[in-house]
Amino acid sequence: MNKFIAVVLAGAVSLGASLAFAAETSTVAAVYKDKSALAGKEVTVKGKVVKVNNGIMGRNFVHVQDGTGDASSNNLIITSKQTAAVGDTVQVTGKVFLNRDFGSGYNYPLLIEESTITPAK
Repeated sequence: MNKFIAVVLAGAVSLGASLAFAAETSTVAAVYKDKSALAGKEVTVKGKVVKVNNGIMGRNFVHVQDGTGDASSNNLIITSKQTAAVGDTVQVTGKVFLNRDFGSGYNYPLLIEESTITPAK
C-alpha cells in the first residue's frame, strides 16, 4: 500500500470517520422528497440535460431530469460555472439550497448550487 494512502486511511480510522470514497448517487425525486434533510449537504445526481440557460448572474443554470418524480418533482435546476448541452447525460454534484431568491423573479424552492458537471455513461 502506498505510504500516503496508509497514513490517510489510518487518520480517518483513528478519527472515527467513515471511509466513503464516492458520493452516493441519488434520484431527482429522492432529492425533492428529502430536500429538508439534504439542505446544505452535497448530493450527486445522474440524468439528462433538458434545458440550459448560460451566463445568468455569473453562472449557468442546467435543468436535469432522470425519469423519476412527478410534474412537481422531476426537474432539478443546477447552477455551475460549467455547462452542458441539451441531450447530454451528466453526473452532477453540488450543494442543496432551499428557497433561493435572487430577486427579479429568480426564486427557486430547490436549487443545487456550486455544482460540478461531468459526462456520465
